Amino acid sequence: MKDVLLSQVDAIFSKGSYPIEFLFYYRDEFSIKKMKRALRTLSSVFWPMFGRYQDGRIVSDAFREEDIFAEVAGGEEFDVAAARDEGFDIVSRFRLPEVKRLFFLKVIHLNNGLLLVPKLNHLAGDGYSYFYFLSCLAALSKSGSIPFTWFWLRASVRPHHRRTVLKEFRFKSGQAGSAPRDAKCTIEFESVSRTEVRAILKDAAAAAGFRISTNDVLSAMAVKTLAQKQDRDLGEEIGLTLPIDVRHQVREYGPRFFGNGIMLHTMKLKKKDVDNAPLKDIAIQIRKSMPSLSTESYLSYLSALETRISEGAPGRFIPFDPKSGFLVTNLSKMSFDKLDFGSGSPALVFPLTVEKNSTAILAAPESYILRHAY
Repeated sequence: MKDVLLSQVDAIFSKGSYPIEFLFYYRDEFSIKKMKRALRTLSSVFWPMFGRYQDGRIVSDAFREEDIFAEVAGGEEFDVAAARDEGFDIVSRFRLPEVKRLFFLKVIHLNNGLLLVPKLNHLAGDGYSYFYFLSCLAALSKSGSIPFTWFWLRASVRPHHRRTVLKEFRFKSGQAGSAPRDAKCTIEFESVSRTEVRAILKDAAAAAGFRISTNDVLSAMAVKTLAQKQDRDLGEEIGLTLPIDVRHQVREYGPRFFGNGIMLHTMKLKKKDVDNAPLKDIAIQIRKSMPSLSTESYLSYLSALETRISEGAPGRFIPFDPKSGFLVTNLSKMSFDKLDFGSGSPALVFPLTVEKNSTAILAAPESYILRHAY
């Protein structure tokens, strides 16, 4: 039996918060038999997501298809155009209940295609890890020769699971908690053209001589929108939490790290600025707040997080407090083209993980899609 200790960041999610769950709609069916074979094959190297939590560790478990996979006949037509208008109803209809393992995949056959609903406990990995696995699953599923493709995958994209390689840590806790069910909230989608974003980037560089990023602009847009939608007094300051992937800055992790390779960066914005300042000014404030990332700075972050956990600080098991701020998660760099299981890329990608006062950023060919929840 294999096991791995949780990292300091993993521990934040030990109460079951923020499971990573998406709905993927495919217009055409593909081979589920090949997918199930690929699941079994990949379970040996992505073993933590097929395991279970036990006393501060993730431990491996024997592969049992019934524990991680289900296939049902939906017997209905799926309307892509209407799906986004369903709001929270589509979340309630398709998100999965609590499951035995840290990962589960459900296939729903429709009259006009099929739906995939993969769910990953955030304790096991972040959004990067989620799509890392699914892209490997897709490549292996659509291959005509699994042994040959698996040889190539093992050589080129085999993950590593050294979660405490930077700093030793032992999380003392009992069983992992159950994910709280999201309170019903309003979900809206906003489309932002790439041309509009490029214009703001150019304007900021010309007016302030300061270079900002696309993420800064989209995060500023999200904060302004969420602040306008509130039916409560936000006070004089608004908290903004941005998960930052550190794999490229922390060489000990690297692009093959499977786990939570993130820093949860929180900053404060003045409410009056959010209401009245130009968008580019808010984006500049966000950029100036960003930490300098390196192995050393990330070690400091882990040490501070470890202290907070050991002291039992309030809110130690929540990435952000929706009562006092907003969360913006940028998933626009995730390539959905890699999720081709043999019948093409998904025609719809819908995040089922919902937290009030948050925005998820997705990419479309000519635009960015902001999914607001409030």
